[in-house]
Amino acid sequence: MRTVEKALRLIENFDATNPEIGLSAMARLSGLDKSTVQRMLVDLASTGFVEQNPTTRAWRLGAGILRLARLREACFPVSEAIMPILARLAAETGETSHAALRSGRDLGTIGVVESPKANRVYLEPGLILPLHATASGIAYTAFSEPEVRAQLLKRNLKSFADGTPLQPTDLDEKLKAATQTGFGSADQTFERDVIGLAAPIFAANGRPQGAVGVATPSSRMTPDLQRKIVAELFIAARAATEALGGVIPPGYRALMPKGHQA
Repeated sequence: MRTVEKALRLIENFDATNPEIGLSAMARLSGLDKSTVQRMLVDLASTGFVEQNPTTRAWRLGAGILRLARLREACFPVSEAIMPILARLAAETGETSHAALRSGRDLGTIGVVESPKANRVYLEPGLILPLHATASGIAYTAFSEPEVRAQLLKRNLKSFADGTPLQPTDLDEKLKAATQTGFGSADQTFERDVIGLAAPIFAANGRPQGAVGVATPSSRMTPDLQRKIVAELFIAARAATEALGGVIPPGYRALMPKGHQA
């Protein structure tokens, strides 16, 4: 792994649960030695990507990240385009909807609209969705270039829940199923008692750039609800693809219900 990639991976360890991370914890999370992590954090701090809490000495995201985020949103207003689509998806299915785009090796959540029901799935903003353990990751990978799938199957797959596919053969079966149906599914693979369904969002070159998904408590999932969610996912995936300037490739269009192929 290249040095710049290792450094940027450090940033991915920050989330809503861990807004500040100490040096030892960062070394443990990254699998690197403390001296290497310290050097990389200092380099990232010089560009404003991270900063150090003067009191606790823990590290946190810096203002440089905010500047880039604002620039990205000003040039490519992703949230503005995606949120109405997610709102419709949540309203039609009654379940939590979300969208994610490629972020490093996995997907990063860019929008969430929660279910109005008391018993609902909660996704924190910016949550990283592992390709192998989430419906969004399965949907994205299944329709990506062959090398993306090959690289994923070679990874040391991390367990998140009892159902997480850890063997390449099990993961490959999920990917093959997605290529046949047009959507990815995950039954308690990332979080207990949660079932996810997702469809890919395509870029202008016809390759996936992310996914739109629905997450529901497993106790509420029925065959009828799944059919309803999948139908709405095809609508949302097409809308999100078009809103972000993408193009649905012919191979995927053939998998969509006839009413959504035009």
